[in-house]
Amino acid sequence: MRSLLLHPLAKPLVFLLCLLPLAWLVYGAVANQLGANPAEALIRGLGDWALRFLCIALAVTPVRIHTRTPQLARYRRMLGLFVAFYASLHLVAYAWLDMGLDVADIGRDILKRPFILVGFTAWLLLVPLALTSTNGMVRRLGGKAWRALHRLVYLVAPLALLHFFWMRAGKNDFAEVAVYAVILGALLLDRLSRYFKPKTPPAPAR
Repeated sequence: MRSLLLHPLAKPLVFLLCLLPLAWLVYGAVANQLGANPAEALIRGLGDWALRFLCIALAVTPVRIHTRTPQLARYRRMLGLFVAFYASLHLVAYAWLDMGLDVADIGRDILKRPFILVGFTAWLLLVPLALTSTNGMVRRLGGKAWRALHRLVYLVAPLALLHFFWMRAGKNDFAEVAVYAVILGALLLDRLSRYFKPKTPPAPAR
């Protein structure tokens, strides 16, 4: 498995796999297979995949550490960018299909409906993470500042979950919300446990 993760074709393959949800949604829209309200299905489908990729991206480091598979680290940046990609498409689909790209109406809707405000805030926090994902930006910001900035993802996660919760509250459907809450809660607790774990002092020089 470790050698497969380092194969030159592995990253392009993962990249293509990450595009499959978008391809399926586009096909469903073109083939009229998204149900009675295709616009709503497309908007929500893109949002669902943004949340799923957020869970996957946050899982990379714990899985890498607990399975002792450092090769997984080379996929974390790409998966994080797909979070921003699907979240941005989710926002664009909402602005276009739901609001007709009317900027004034979009602004009023964001301020009027808390669940949209929370989702928009989560997207705004994702933007600087995506823009500073390159090696060049790591060098410009410095490792310490870059890591501090990218800890914003731990604020994005609960905001995205709250956005999803409020969206599902209208239909009184919380089953999926509970699943994502358990996954994100476990990932954040793992991060906290590692953060507060006492550091092992270096072995004395002989």
